[in-house]
Amino acid sequence: MGCVTLSNGVRMPQVGFGTYRAGADGKRVVLDAIDVGYRLIDTAWNYGTEPDVGRAIAECGVPREELFVTTKVSRNHLGYRNCKRLFAESLERLGLDYVDLYLIHWPRPSYGRPDWDDWQRLDRETWRAMEELYHEGKVRAIGVSNFFPEHLDSLMLTAEVAPMVNQLELHPGYMQEDVVAYCRDMGMAIEAYSPNARGRLPNDPVLLSVADAHGTSVTHVCLSYLLQKQIVILPKSAHRNRMEENLDPTDVVLTNDEVARIDAMPLAGYSGEHPNRQTVPAMSSR
Repeated sequence: MGCVTLSNGVRMPQVGFGTYRAGADGKRVVLDAIDVGYRLIDTAWNYGTEPDVGRAIAECGVPREELFVTTKVSRNHLGYRNCKRLFAESLERLGLDYVDLYLIHWPRPSYGRPDWDDWQRLDRETWRAMEELYHEGKVRAIGVSNFFPEHLDSLMLTAEVAPMVNQLELHPGYMQEDVVAYCRDMGMAIEAYSPNARGRLPNDPVLLSVADAHGTSVTHVCLSYLLQKQIVILPKSAHRNRMEENLDPTDVVLTNDEVARIDAMPLAGYSGEHPNRQTVPAMSSR
């Protein structure tokens, strides 16, 4: 399994395991993921899976330094003091002394909250707290999630450390090319959640055609496509056999023509979640 090197030199596995909706048996799911070979484990304060991740790490037998743990500060707890408090809670729930990557989950609070329009100040205060955590060695890298160029521009007006990662919804049919290009120009690594569009594309004719040509699944095509674009991916499954299949889809190497055909796909599989619109649920699914 390959890695990408972040702007500060930290190496991050290119294939990780997402724990959103890991279920009531979350500890077992994470233990299985680590056992089959995942070393990047992605959680968040509002997923409710931090305790399961922590218990799995404590029991898995893999040295802590071999694991790359990501968590996030909730969109409705932005601000300097809130960020410091939530980070301390996350460390306690994880049972860890540090995390490898800490992200701002969304750039705005939930739509309809009184602080919805105060997002610029909240983001900058949150980032100041994260910079302090980074300089204190409590996090190895800091970044953002669901941030568009306007959010990054606002953040960078006061930031001393540039974000190292942007985690976005990315998959065939929704590649957010402009956002990705903007982030790469800033030196940020790109990480994809919902890399197979949450199973919304099983009958897409382009993906089916490519999958048939390689004797593989649409899911494998989606993952391979993102990996060939040097994007970190976060597939997830509660089933051990699918965890194993998703961990190494590099046996599928797409041709330049196949990549171009997938690039040209119209909007498909998009969740509808957007940081600047009210369509984002009050408690984000991501």
